Amino acid sequence: MTAAAGAVILLASTAHAQLGSFNPTPGPQGTFAIRGGKVVTVSGAEIPNGTVVISGGKITAVGANVAIPNGAKIIDATGLSVYPGMIETGSSVGLSEIGQGAVATVDISEVGSFNPNAQAFFGIDPHSAHIGVARVVGITTVVSRPTGGIVSGQAALMNLAGDTPPKMAVVPRVALVIELPRSGFGGRGFARANVAQQGTADANRVRQLQTDSLRALLHDADAYGKAHAAYAKDKSLPRPARDVVLESMLPALSGQMPAIFVADRANDIRDAVTFAEEMHLKPIIIGGEQAPAIAAFLKQHNVPVIVTSVMHLPSREDDPFDANFTTPAKLAAAGVQFAISTGDRGSEIRNLPYTAGMAAAHGLSKTDALKSVTLWPAQIFGVADKMGTIEVGKMANIVVTTGDMLEARTDTKYLFIDGRQVPLDSKHTQLNAQFKDRP
Repeated sequence: MTAAAGAVILLASTAHAQLGSFNPTPGPQGTFAIRGGKVVTVSGAEIPNGTVVISGGKITAVGANVAIPNGAKIIDATGLSVYPGMIETGSSVGLSEIGQGAVATVDISEVGSFNPNAQAFFGIDPHSAHIGVARVVGITTVVSRPTGGIVSGQAALMNLAGDTPPKMAVVPRVALVIELPRSGFGGRGFARANVAQQGTADANRVRQLQTDSLRALLHDADAYGKAHAAYAKDKSLPRPARDVVLESMLPALSGQMPAIFVADRANDIRDAVTFAEEMHLKPIIIGGEQAPAIAAFLKQHNVPVIVTSVMHLPSREDDPFDANFTTPAKLAAAGVQFAISTGDRGSEIRNLPYTAGMAAAHGLSKTDALKSVTLWPAQIFGVADKMGTIEVGKMANIVVTTGDMLEARTDTKYLFIDGRQVPLDSKHTQLNAQFKDRP
Protein backbone atom coordinates (compact mmCIF):
# COMPACT_ATOMS: atom_id res chain seq x y z
CA MET A 1 0.00 0.00 0.00
CA THR A 2 1.37 3.42 -0.95
CA ALA A 3 1.73 6.21 1.57
CA ALA A 4 -0.79 8.28 -0.38
CA ALA A 5 -3.37 5.47 -0.31
CA GLY A 6 -2.82 5.01 3.41
CA ALA A 7 -3.34 8.72 3.99
CA VAL A 8 -6.62 8.64 2.05
CA ILE A 9 -7.91 5.73 4.13
CA LEU A 10 -6.85 7.46 7.34
CA LEU A 11 -8.63 10.64 6.31
CA ALA A 12 -11.77 8.69 5.39
CA SER A 13 -11.73 6.88 8.75
CA THR A 14 -11.23 10.17 10.60
CA ALA A 15 -14.09 11.79 8.71
CA HIS A 16 -16.32 8.82 9.54
CA ALA A 17 -15.49 9.14 13.23
CA GLN A 18 -16.10 12.87 13.19
CA LEU A 19 -19.51 12.36 11.62
CA GLY A 20 -20.38 10.00 14.43
CA SER A 21 -22.11 7.66 11.96
CA PHE A 22 -22.59 4.07 13.10
CA ASN A 23 -24.37 3.05 9.90
CA PRO A 24 -22.24 1.34 7.25
CA THR A 25 -22.92 2.51 3.71
CA PRO A 26 -25.02 0.12 1.60
CA GLY A 27 -23.49 -1.27 -1.57
CA PRO A 28 -24.59 -0.22 -5.06
CA GLN A 29 -27.74 -1.41 -6.75
CA GLY A 30 -26.96 -4.56 -8.66
CA THR A 31 -28.47 -7.82 -9.81
CA PHE A 32 -28.97 -10.42 -7.08
CA ALA A 33 -30.66 -13.81 -6.92
CA ILE A 34 -31.73 -14.97 -3.46
CA ARG A 35 -32.11 -18.68 -4.08
CA GLY A 36 -33.36 -21.68 -2.14
CA GLY A 37 -35.10 -20.01 0.79
CA LYS A 38 -38.67 -20.01 2.04
CA VAL A 39 -40.15 -16.92 0.39
CA VAL A 40 -42.87 -15.30 2.50
CA THR A 41 -44.52 -13.02 -0.05
CA VAL A 42 -47.21 -11.74 2.40
CA SER A 43 -49.52 -11.07 -0.57
CA GLY A 44 -49.86 -14.73 -1.50
CA ALA A 45 -48.83 -18.25 -0.63
CA GLU A 46 -45.40 -19.01 0.77
CA ILE A 47 -42.91 -20.53 -1.66
CA PRO A 48 -41.03 -23.28 0.24
CA ASN A 49 -38.01 -23.36 -2.10
CA GLY A 50 -38.14 -20.12 -4.02
CA THR A 51 -35.99 -17.52 -5.71
CA VAL A 52 -36.23 -13.74 -5.60
CA VAL A 53 -34.38 -11.78 -8.29
CA ILE A 54 -33.44 -8.14 -7.66
CA SER A 55 -32.22 -5.72 -10.31
CA GLY A 56 -32.14 -1.94 -10.57
CA GLY A 57 -33.60 -1.56 -7.09
CA LYS A 58 -36.72 -3.55 -7.97
CA ILE A 59 -37.95 -7.11 -7.56
CA THR A 60 -37.87 -8.50 -11.09
CA ALA A 61 -38.85 -12.13 -10.52
CA VAL A 62 -40.33 -14.31 -7.75
CA GLY A 63 -41.13 -18.00 -7.87
CA ALA A 64 -40.11 -21.62 -7.49
CA ASN A 65 -38.71 -21.89 -11.02
CA VAL A 66 -37.13 -18.57 -11.88
CA ALA A 67 -34.43 -18.03 -14.45
CA ILE A 68 -31.40 -16.36 -12.89
CA PRO A 69 -29.93 -13.58 -15.05
CA ASN A 70 -26.35 -13.87 -16.25
CA GLY A 71 -23.96 -12.05 -13.98
CA ALA A 72 -26.31 -12.03 -11.00
CA LYS A 73 -24.75 -12.37 -7.56
CA ILE A 74 -26.28 -15.53 -6.10
CA ILE A 75 -27.13 -15.61 -2.41
CA ASP A 76 -27.72 -19.10 -1.06
CA ALA A 77 -30.75 -18.88 1.23
CA THR A 78 -31.09 -22.62 1.84
CA GLY A 79 -32.66 -23.09 5.27
CA LEU A 80 -33.41 -19.39 5.54
CA SER A 81 -36.59 -17.30 5.17
CA VAL A 82 -37.11 -14.33 2.86
CA TYR A 83 -39.46 -11.51 3.93
CA PRO A 84 -40.40 -8.02 2.80
CA GLY A 85 -38.89 -5.33 5.02
CA MET A 86 -40.91 -4.10 7.98
CA ILE A 87 -42.35 -0.58 8.22
CA GLU A 88 -42.37 1.31 11.55
CA THR A 89 -45.13 3.93 11.38
CA GLY A 90 -45.01 5.70 14.74
CA SER A 91 -41.46 6.93 15.14
CA SER A 92 -39.43 10.14 14.99
CA VAL A 93 -36.29 8.41 13.72
CA GLY A 94 -33.57 10.82 12.66
CA LEU A 95 -35.13 13.79 14.46
CA SER A 96 -33.53 13.12 17.84
CA GLU A 97 -30.31 11.45 18.87
CA ILE A 98 -28.90 9.75 21.94
CA GLY A 99 -26.24 11.55 23.90
CA GLN A 100 -22.70 10.77 22.74
CA GLY A 101 -20.55 12.86 25.04
CA ALA A 102 -22.22 16.04 23.83
CA VAL A 103 -25.70 17.52 23.88
CA ALA A 104 -27.99 15.24 21.89
CA THR A 105 -29.76 16.48 18.78
CA VAL A 106 -33.49 17.03 19.31
CA ASP A 107 -35.38 18.31 16.27
CA ILE A 108 -38.73 16.62 16.81
CA SER A 109 -40.79 19.70 17.64
CA GLU A 110 -41.14 23.37 16.73
CA VAL A 111 -42.20 26.27 18.95
CA GLY A 112 -45.81 27.41 18.71
CA SER A 113 -49.08 25.53 18.37
CA PHE A 114 -49.59 25.56 14.58
CA ASN A 115 -46.66 24.45 12.44
CA PRO A 116 -48.09 22.63 9.41
CA ASN A 117 -45.13 23.86 7.33
CA ALA A 118 -42.57 22.07 9.54
CA GLN A 119 -41.37 19.07 7.57
CA ALA A 120 -39.67 16.12 9.25
CA PHE A 121 -37.85 15.42 5.96
CA PHE A 122 -35.53 18.41 6.42
CA GLY A 123 -34.56 17.39 9.95
CA ILE A 124 -33.69 13.75 9.31
CA ASP A 125 -30.15 12.77 10.33
CA PRO A 126 -29.02 9.91 8.05
CA HIS A 127 -26.24 9.07 10.51
CA SER A 128 -28.53 8.51 13.51
CA ALA A 129 -27.41 5.59 15.65
CA HIS A 130 -31.05 4.48 15.80
CA ILE A 131 -31.01 3.56 12.12
CA GLY A 132 -28.43 0.78 12.21
CA VAL A 133 -29.93 -1.06 15.18
CA ALA A 134 -33.39 -0.84 13.63
CA ARG A 135 -32.55 -2.26 10.25
CA VAL A 136 -30.62 -5.28 11.55
CA VAL A 137 -33.92 -6.67 12.90
CA GLY A 138 -35.60 -6.23 9.51
CA ILE A 139 -36.98 -2.67 9.64
CA THR A 140 -36.30 -1.08 6.26
CA THR A 141 -38.71 1.88 6.27
CA VAL A 142 -40.09 4.32 8.84
CA VAL A 143 -42.66 7.07 9.08
CA SER A 144 -40.83 9.79 11.01
CA ARG A 145 -43.11 12.44 12.43
CA PRO A 146 -42.71 15.73 14.26
CA THR A 147 -44.41 16.26 17.61
CA GLY A 148 -45.58 19.18 19.75
CA GLY A 149 -48.31 21.78 19.41
CA ILE A 150 -51.71 21.21 17.86
CA VAL A 151 -50.48 20.95 14.27
CA SER A 152 -47.02 19.44 14.62
CA GLY A 153 -46.01 19.42 10.96
CA GLN A 154 -45.60 16.88 8.19
CA ALA A 155 -44.30 13.34 8.58
CA ALA A 156 -41.93 11.71 6.09
CA LEU A 157 -41.79 8.13 4.82
CA MET A 158 -38.10 7.20 4.69
CA ASN A 159 -36.01 4.17 3.82
CA LEU A 160 -33.27 3.44 6.36
CA ALA A 161 -30.42 3.65 3.85
CA GLY A 162 -28.75 6.66 2.30
CA ASP A 163 -26.38 9.43 3.32
CA THR A 164 -28.78 12.31 2.67
CA PRO A 165 -32.54 12.71 3.28
CA PRO A 166 -33.33 12.89 -0.48
CA LYS A 167 -31.64 9.51 -0.99
CA MET A 168 -33.67 8.02 1.87
CA ALA A 169 -37.04 9.54 1.04
CA VAL A 170 -39.87 7.44 -0.36
CA VAL A 171 -42.55 10.10 0.28
CA PRO A 172 -41.02 13.30 1.77
CA ARG A 173 -44.44 14.65 2.83
CA VAL A 174 -46.59 11.66 3.66
CA ALA A 175 -49.05 12.98 6.31
CA LEU A 176 -50.02 16.04 8.33
CA VAL A 177 -49.70 15.45 12.09
CA ILE A 178 -52.44 16.90 14.31
CA GLU A 179 -52.81 16.51 18.06
CA LEU A 180 -56.20 17.74 19.18
CA PRO A 181 -56.37 18.77 22.84
CA ARG A 182 -57.54 15.93 25.06
CA SER A 183 -60.98 16.07 26.59
CA GLY A 184 -61.12 16.93 30.29
CA PHE A 185 -61.75 14.26 32.89
CA GLY A 186 -62.19 14.19 36.61
CA GLY A 187 -60.56 12.28 39.42
CA ARG A 188 -61.98 9.47 41.53
CA GLY A 189 -63.62 9.64 44.94
CA PHE A 190 -66.49 11.65 46.45
CA ALA A 191 -64.14 14.03 48.25
CA ARG A 192 -62.71 15.27 44.97
CA ALA A 193 -65.95 15.33 43.00
CA ASN A 194 -66.40 19.12 43.01
CA VAL A 195 -62.72 19.80 42.25
CA ALA A 196 -62.76 17.24 39.44
CA GLN A 197 -65.92 18.71 37.96
CA GLN A 198 -64.43 22.22 37.94
CA GLY A 199 -61.17 20.91 36.45
CA THR A 200 -63.05 19.09 33.71
CA ALA A 201 -65.05 22.21 32.84
CA ASP A 202 -61.88 24.33 32.60
CA ALA A 203 -60.09 21.75 30.51
CA ASN A 204 -62.98 21.40 28.11
CA ARG A 205 -63.26 25.18 27.77
CA VAL A 206 -59.58 25.47 26.80
CA ARG A 207 -59.94 22.47 24.51
CA GLN A 208 -62.87 24.09 22.71
CA LEU A 209 -60.93 27.32 22.18
CA GLN A 210 -57.94 25.46 20.76
CA THR A 211 -60.14 23.32 18.51
CA ASP A 212 -61.91 26.44 17.24
CA SER A 213 -58.52 28.00 16.44
CA LEU A 214 -57.57 24.94 14.41
CA ARG A 215 -60.93 24.98 12.65
CA ALA A 216 -60.43 28.64 11.73
CA LEU A 217 -56.93 27.90 10.42
CA LEU A 218 -58.26 25.12 8.19
CA HIS A 219 -61.04 27.36 6.88
CA ASP A 220 -58.45 30.04 6.11
CA ALA A 221 -56.33 27.49 4.27
CA ASP A 222 -59.33 26.37 2.25
CA ALA A 223 -60.12 29.97 1.27
CA TYR A 224 -56.45 30.54 0.45
CA GLY A 225 -56.44 27.52 -1.85
CA LYS A 226 -59.59 28.65 -3.63
CA ALA A 227 -58.19 32.15 -4.12
CA HIS A 228 -55.01 30.81 -5.72
CA ALA A 229 -56.98 28.39 -7.88
CA ALA A 230 -59.18 31.25 -9.11
CA TYR A 231 -56.12 33.38 -9.90
CA ALA A 232 -54.56 30.49 -11.83
CA LYS A 233 -57.63 30.43 -14.09
CA ASP A 234 -58.09 34.20 -14.37
CA LYS A 235 -54.96 36.37 -14.22
CA SER A 236 -57.10 39.53 -14.22
CA LEU A 237 -57.95 38.85 -10.58
CA PRO A 238 -55.78 40.34 -7.82
CA ARG A 239 -52.84 38.04 -7.17
CA PRO A 240 -53.18 36.50 -3.68
CA ALA A 241 -50.25 36.83 -1.30
CA ARG A 242 -48.35 33.66 -0.56
CA ASP A 243 -48.60 32.14 2.91
CA VAL A 244 -46.38 29.12 3.58
CA VAL A 245 -48.42 28.04 6.62
CA LEU A 246 -51.75 27.97 4.79
CA GLU A 247 -50.23 26.55 1.62
CA SER A 248 -48.72 23.61 3.49
CA MET A 249 -52.20 22.49 4.59
CA LEU A 250 -53.67 22.31 1.09
CA PRO A 251 -52.61 18.70 0.32
CA ALA A 252 -54.46 17.52 3.45
CA LEU A 253 -57.55 19.57 2.66
CA SER A 254 -57.65 18.26 -0.92
CA GLY A 255 -57.37 14.63 0.23
CA GLN A 256 -53.95 14.12 -1.34
CA MET A 257 -52.36 13.68 2.09
CA PRO A 258 -53.89 11.97 5.15
CA ALA A 259 -53.89 13.56 8.58
CA ILE A 260 -52.49 11.65 11.56
CA PHE A 261 -54.46 12.35 14.74
CA VAL A 262 -52.82 11.43 18.05
CA ALA A 263 -55.48 9.89 20.31
CA ASP A 264 -55.71 7.02 22.79
CA ARG A 265 -58.98 7.46 24.70
CA ALA A 266 -62.25 6.43 23.08
CA ASN A 267 -63.77 9.92 23.38
CA ASP A 268 -60.70 11.56 21.86
CA ILE A 269 -60.62 9.08 18.99
CA ARG A 270 -64.29 9.68 18.24
CA ASP A 271 -63.83 13.46 18.40
CA ALA A 272 -60.82 13.28 16.07
CA VAL A 273 -62.76 11.30 13.46
CA THR A 274 -65.76 13.65 13.73
CA PHE A 275 -63.53 16.70 13.38
CA ALA A 276 -61.69 15.20 10.40
CA GLU A 277 -64.93 14.50 8.59
CA GLU A 278 -66.21 18.00 9.31
CA MET A 279 -63.05 19.48 7.77
CA HIS A 280 -62.88 16.93 4.91
CA LEU A 281 -59.61 15.37 6.10
CA LYS A 282 -58.58 11.71 5.74
CA PRO A 283 -57.84 10.65 9.33
CA ILE A 284 -55.37 8.08 10.62
CA ILE A 285 -55.46 7.48 14.36
CA ILE A 286 -52.12 6.92 16.09
CA GLY A 287 -52.20 5.59 19.65
CA GLY A 288 -55.53 3.80 19.73
CA GLU A 289 -55.27 2.26 23.18
CA GLN A 290 -59.06 2.29 23.61
CA ALA A 291 -59.81 1.80 19.91
CA PRO A 292 -61.46 -1.63 20.49
CA ALA A 293 -64.17 0.12 22.55
CA ILE A 294 -65.31 2.02 19.44
CA ALA A 295 -64.21 -0.49 16.80
CA ALA A 296 -67.64 -0.46 15.13
CA PHE A 297 -67.43 3.33 14.79
CA LEU A 298 -63.95 3.13 13.25
CA LYS A 299 -65.07 0.41 10.86
CA GLN A 300 -68.14 2.41 9.85
CA HIS A 301 -66.03 5.48 9.05
CA ASN A 302 -63.21 3.45 7.46
CA VAL A 303 -60.55 4.94 9.72
CA PRO A 304 -57.23 3.06 10.13
CA VAL A 305 -55.38 2.89 13.43
CA ILE A 306 -51.67 2.78 14.19
CA VAL A 307 -51.59 0.85 17.46
CA THR A 308 -48.73 1.99 19.68
CA SER A 309 -49.80 0.56 23.05
CA VAL A 310 -49.31 -3.20 22.61
CA MET A 311 -46.42 -3.38 25.09
CA HIS A 312 -47.82 -0.80 27.52
CA LEU A 313 -49.11 -1.62 30.96
CA PRO A 314 -52.90 -1.32 31.35
CA SER A 315 -53.88 2.29 31.97
CA ARG A 316 -56.85 1.52 34.23
CA GLU A 317 -56.61 -0.39 37.48
CA ASP A 318 -59.48 -2.75 36.63
CA ASP A 319 -58.16 -3.68 33.17
CA PRO A 320 -56.93 -7.27 32.65
CA PHE A 321 -53.18 -7.72 32.33
CA ASP A 322 -53.45 -8.42 28.61
CA ALA A 323 -55.71 -5.45 27.76
CA ASN A 324 -53.14 -3.93 25.43
CA PHE A 325 -51.66 -7.20 24.17
CA THR A 326 -55.06 -8.10 22.71
CA THR A 327 -55.87 -4.74 21.08
CA PRO A 328 -54.71 -5.79 17.58
CA ALA A 329 -56.67 -9.06 17.74
CA LYS A 330 -59.84 -7.18 18.72
CA LEU A 331 -59.41 -4.67 15.89
CA ALA A 332 -58.79 -7.48 13.41
CA ALA A 333 -61.95 -9.28 14.57
CA ALA A 334 -63.93 -6.06 14.09
CA GLY A 335 -62.55 -5.54 10.58
CA VAL A 336 -60.68 -2.31 11.43
CA GLN A 337 -57.59 -1.63 9.35
CA PHE A 338 -54.52 -1.18 11.53
CA ALA A 339 -50.75 -1.27 11.73
CA ILE A 340 -48.63 -2.12 14.76
CA SER A 341 -45.95 0.31 15.96
CA THR A 342 -43.68 0.38 18.98
CA GLY A 343 -44.78 3.98 19.54
CA ASP A 344 -41.17 4.84 20.33
CA ARG A 345 -39.45 7.89 18.86
CA GLY A 346 -36.25 6.08 17.92
CA SER A 347 -34.15 4.02 20.31
CA GLU A 348 -36.66 1.20 20.85
CA ILE A 349 -38.17 0.81 17.39
CA ARG A 350 -35.87 -2.20 17.09
CA ASN A 351 -38.53 -3.99 19.17
CA LEU A 352 -41.10 -3.76 16.36
CA PRO A 353 -40.95 -7.45 15.38
CA TYR A 354 -41.35 -8.54 18.99
CA THR A 355 -44.23 -6.12 19.52
CA ALA A 356 -46.07 -7.71 16.59
CA GLY A 357 -45.04 -11.12 17.91
CA MET A 358 -46.61 -10.32 21.29
CA ALA A 359 -49.87 -9.48 19.52
CA ALA A 360 -49.63 -12.82 17.72
CA ALA A 361 -49.25 -14.55 21.08
CA HIS A 362 -52.49 -12.94 22.27
CA GLY A 363 -55.07 -13.73 19.64
CA LEU A 364 -53.83 -12.12 16.42
CA SER A 365 -53.02 -14.65 13.71
CA LYS A 366 -49.36 -14.91 12.68
CA THR A 367 -50.34 -13.96 9.14
CA ASP A 368 -52.07 -10.79 10.31
CA ALA A 369 -49.23 -9.97 12.71
CA LEU A 370 -46.81 -10.00 9.79
CA LYS A 371 -49.16 -7.93 7.63
CA SER A 372 -49.50 -5.38 10.44
CA VAL A 373 -45.82 -4.42 10.04
CA THR A 374 -45.50 -4.86 6.26
CA LEU A 375 -48.49 -4.70 3.92
CA TRP A 376 -51.04 -2.88 6.09
CA PRO A 377 -48.84 0.12 6.98
CA ALA A 378 -47.97 0.41 3.29
CA GLN A 379 -51.68 0.46 2.46
CA ILE A 380 -52.49 3.00 5.17
CA PHE A 381 -49.91 5.44 3.81
CA GLY A 382 -50.67 4.82 0.15
CA VAL A 383 -47.43 3.09 -0.84
CA ALA A 384 -48.64 -0.50 -1.21
CA ASP A 385 -47.72 -0.30 -4.90
CA LYS A 386 -44.09 0.25 -3.85
CA MET A 387 -43.50 -1.92 -0.77
CA GLY A 388 -44.99 -4.20 1.87
CA THR A 389 -44.89 -7.49 -0.06
CA ILE A 390 -42.55 -9.50 -2.25
CA GLU A 391 -43.98 -8.95 -5.72
CA VAL A 392 -42.54 -8.18 -9.12
CA GLY A 393 -42.15 -4.44 -9.69
CA LYS A 394 -41.96 -3.43 -6.03
CA MET A 395 -39.02 -1.81 -4.30
CA ALA A 396 -36.46 -4.41 -3.28
CA ASN A 397 -36.68 -4.01 0.50
CA ILE A 398 -35.87 -7.59 1.43
CA VAL A 399 -34.88 -9.32 4.68
CA VAL A 400 -33.35 -12.82 4.82
CA THR A 401 -33.56 -14.41 8.27
CA THR A 402 -32.78 -17.62 10.11
CA GLY A 403 -36.42 -18.13 11.12
CA ASP A 404 -39.69 -16.36 11.87
CA MET A 405 -38.98 -12.62 11.58
CA LEU A 406 -41.25 -11.83 14.54
CA GLU A 407 -39.38 -14.10 16.99
CA ALA A 408 -36.63 -12.74 19.25
CA ARG A 409 -34.31 -15.69 18.61
CA THR A 410 -34.24 -15.02 14.85
CA ASP A 411 -31.16 -13.43 13.27
CA THR A 412 -30.95 -11.43 10.07
CA LYS A 413 -28.46 -12.82 7.55
CA TYR A 414 -28.96 -10.49 4.57
CA LEU A 415 -30.70 -7.15 4.16
CA PHE A 416 -31.57 -5.15 1.05
CA ILE A 417 -33.00 -1.64 0.93
CA ASP A 418 -33.93 -0.22 -2.46
CA GLY A 419 -32.02 -3.09 -4.05
CA ARG A 420 -28.80 -2.22 -2.22
CA GLN A 421 -27.24 -4.79 0.10
CA VAL A 422 -26.85 -3.32 3.57
CA PRO A 423 -23.99 -4.45 5.86
CA LEU A 424 -25.37 -5.75 9.13
CA ASP A 425 -23.25 -3.61 11.41
CA SER A 426 -24.54 -1.13 13.95
CA LYS A 427 -23.43 0.77 17.01
CA HIS A 428 -24.17 -2.35 19.05
CA THR A 429 -21.99 -4.67 16.97
CA GLN A 430 -19.17 -2.13 16.82
CA LEU A 431 -19.15 -1.63 20.59
CA ASN A 432 -19.29 -5.38 21.12
CA ALA A 433 -16.28 -5.91 18.86
CA GLN A 434 -14.42 -3.11 20.60
CA PHE A 435 -14.93 -4.34 24.16
CA LYS A 436 -15.64 -8.09 24.04
CA ASP A 437 -12.00 -9.06 24.65
CA ARG A 438 -11.35 -6.42 27.25
CA PRO A 439 -9.84 -8.02 30.42
